[in-house]
Amino acid sequence: MSRIGNKPVAVPGGVTAAVNGQEVKVKGPKGELKHVLVDAIIAKLDKGGIEIAMREDTKEARAMWGMSRTLVANLIAGVTEGFTKKLEISGVGYRAAVQGANLQLQLGYSHDVAYPIPQGIQIVCPKPTEIVVTGIDKQKVGQVAAEIRQFRPPEPYKGKGIKYAGEFILRKEGKKK
Repeated sequence: MSRIGNKPVAVPGGVTAAVNGQEVKVKGPKGELKHVLVDAIIAKLDKGGIEIAMREDTKEARAMWGMSRTLVANLIAGVTEGFTKKLEISGVGYRAAVQGANLQLQLGYSHDVAYPIPQGIQIVCPKPTEIVVTGIDKQKVGQVAAEIRQFRPPEPYKGKGIKYAGEFILRKEGKKK
């Protein structure tokens, strides 16, 4: 039995939620999101919030139950607070800046890398070595942060590259004479 799936998702004030068949729509101060649940899961809107339940007790339904509840909770968290991922750039001459609808990255290549900022995502560079990705869709924010990190992942010898804030890079010892 899912411990996460048992808890109903609370709908705070200022947020309107609607369940139409398998589709859950949530509208709040930051925007509007929707998610289509798999067929093995049922969603009901009650006074206590949105309750997620299984249609039948099958292996697939048990696997999707807790995840579906978490996805609906992420919709509500997204339209109320939003999500943020911070990236740090380390390396001599490595820096980032937002220019119009692009993120310009100088990462030691012979050319600058221009990353087009997707719709629904805000990218800010408070310092030349720091990138802050924000948005209301948790999956999209994480995907954009992963794509930016992929341009120059941190290497284990000097630690140069783009890493998540708070990420620990396991360092290796270099060559010995």
